[in-house]
Amino acid sequence: MTKHVDSATAPHSADASESFWEPHYQKNIRPWTGLPNAALADITADLTPGSVLDIGCGEGGDALWLAGRGWTVTAIDVSATVLERARAQAAERGLTANVTFEKYDASQSFPDGSFDLVSAQYFHTPIGIPREQVLARAAVTVALQGVLLIVDHASTAPWSWNQDSDTRFPTPQDTLAKLNLDNNHWQPMRVEAAQRTASGPNGQTATVTDNVIALRRVDR
Repeated sequence: MTKHVDSATAPHSADASESFWEPHYQKNIRPWTGLPNAALADITADLTPGSVLDIGCGEGGDALWLAGRGWTVTAIDVSATVLERARAQAAERGLTANVTFEKYDASQSFPDGSFDLVSAQYFHTPIGIPREQVLARAAVTVALQGVLLIVDHASTAPWSWNQDSDTRFPTPQDTLAKLNLDNNHWQPMRVEAAQRTASGPNGQTATVTDNVIALRRVDR
């Protein structure tokens, strides 16, 4: 039986994500490399800095990189531990005026307001969450002429926690279709599978595939 990469192993509750990710981050520290996720850097290269919502920010690498380039960033995660770690990095680099780290379970709620860029980088979890609903709700927070950027794993790195050979990864078109977005109000910038060289926790490297979905909100 083929398993979908986002299949849930248990129903999600309001505390399930925090109960998983808080111990995870307490045990694991990933030093900030100063480098953003590759697709984020590529897509934002031609964008004018504005406001950003970074969903599932983790250690805050993308948020700090964007803040250092003039974006005003609201970065959210469910783990208090990793948010404190990200705040410390922001203070150390003099970026606290440009980035705010806030505790949210994205399956339950989002910060108020709209954003020029809404970024969901590798928003995967072994906890059963309504992922498509979260991403659809993320789309609602994109301002007119703003960009929704979703980057998903489309292959398994050798060091990944998920090594199930029966896992089926969705195509970028699969993920986009499940968002049920109105084509009259969204202009595709990029909907593709792209390869990159990834680095593992012990310095190893491997070629992996990402699904990149970048859409601009328009008024047609």
